[in-house]
Amino acid sequence: MKFDLHLHTTGSDGRLTPTQMVALAIECGLKVISITDHDSVSGVDEALAAAEGKLTVVPGVEINTDLATGELHVLGYFIDYQDAGLVDSLARIRESRVGRAQKMVARLADLGMPVEWQRVLDLARGESICRPHIAQAMLEKGYIYNEKEAFDKYIGRNGPAYVSREKVGPVEAVRIIRKAKGIAVLAHPADIADVDNLIVELKLAGLQGIEAYYGQYDSRTVSRIVGLAKRHDLLTTGGSDYHHFRDNREVPLGSVDIPESSIVRLFAAADRTYKTS
Repeated sequence: MKFDLHLHTTGSDGRLTPTQMVALAIECGLKVISITDHDSVSGVDEALAAAEGKLTVVPGVEINTDLATGELHVLGYFIDYQDAGLVDSLARIRESRVGRAQKMVARLADLGMPVEWQRVLDLARGESICRPHIAQAMLEKGYIYNEKEAFDKYIGRNGPAYVSREKVGPVEAVRIIRKAKGIAVLAHPADIADVDNLIVELKLAGLQGIEAYYGQYDSRTVSRIVGLAKRHDLLTTGGSDYHHFRDNREVPLGSVDIPESSIVRLFAAADRTYKTS
């Protein structure tokens, strides 16, 4: 059995449509996947339709939030992706992304690297405009050698073209997911400062899981986070964080070894039946 619960499509900053992502997952032999676009559920319906009878798609989302020390992401699984409160909350978060991206484009122009706003929109294609779309536009103009350079030098948190967005806290993100009947999971937590105290706070808001099996983690890191999950009585989930960037930064789709027991517990927590065949 193969699973991947952290995938991004053209609904945010991924390069494959939901239909293409499902087709690739089937080709790779995956049995359960989740579409977890940033602040968007626009790809869920398409993925469910494409996967019908071929593999299981768990409706998901990844909400980007901010701490004083940096970004923190919260994953939501088995969400009611048509819930009006969820849809409205995500629309508000995405709107803040638009203003932020426009300001970053303006700052790049001031730095002598103009990119067309319409081109950023064209690259985004979906509902959620993300910094990789700006990096793509910069690469097309020849201002950088690769998209990583855009983040390292210009649009990363300490870069001269970086602009922060409307602050959404992790507690709010957990509550948004829980109100939409979802399972809230702390994403890729290895570098979060004071993570134990943060988990205590988020559990009070409804946090139920932690992403222990992540594409960028070695076995020692996985073991540490599994221990963290046991200490706080949290579910463990995992995924590749696949975008189809097709560069050496990205691990392949379905390459993360996620124990089937984690999938069983996740389905049980959502009161869903998990089938092994």
